[in-house]
Amino acid sequence: MLRFTSALLAQTGLALDFSKIVPSIPFILQGIGVTLAFTLVSALIGFSWGTILSIFKISNIKPLKWFADFYTSIFRGTPLILQLAIIYYATPQLLGYPIPGFQAGVIAFALNSAAYSSETIRGGILAVDKGQREAAMTLGVSYPLFMWDIILPQAFKNILPALVNESIALLKDSALVSTIGAQDLMRRADIVRAEKFIYFEPYIFVGLIYYVMITGFTLVARRLELRMRKSD
Repeated sequence: MLRFTSALLAQTGLALDFSKIVPSIPFILQGIGVTLAFTLVSALIGFSWGTILSIFKISNIKPLKWFADFYTSIFRGTPLILQLAIIYYATPQLLGYPIPGFQAGVIAFALNSAAYSSETIRGGILAVDKGQREAAMTLGVSYPLFMWDIILPQAFKNILPALVNESIALLKDSALVSTIGAQDLMRRADIVRAEKFIYFEPYIFVGLIYYVMITGFTLVARRLELRMRKSD
């Protein structure tokens, strides 16, 4: 397939040869595991912390609400790549701990994702009928149990499409960790580019991998959404 594409492009006058990256394909494909692991861990931590922040934002305890609002303003008001650079480069300076690129990336992306997802989750919580809260209070259900068993399941069902979009954005933005040396797909494409002195072929190949992963993830999310709707 790659040779056919290269031959076709050669006929059009473009000096491209995808066969040059064939020996490097196994090396590039190893980055899929790193990219998916990074995205999964960052999403789990980010959504968990974002849920806590969303509860802070609707809390009657003002210090918690102020903290959550200030936290969100910081991470939404500064570039993600700046947050990533601060965590990766400043941690050794402040703590004397040479933080690995993968770990720094997970921390930066999880903290950033939490700021955005907290607003989405907060909206989902507020969209749940207030009458359910009054009914729970009448029955003597505790607030933590009420939130965990009644409100949050309904909120997450309502905001599932928004969370899917956030996860897709997280997967695409994960390419930024290549700037701090994490061996993800983008970093491996850069290595192949530097070794073979070609740009278009490795980048297009990695772009196709990202496209396939995101398309597959979107299809799975749609099936999950349809199943949850049928369960109503």
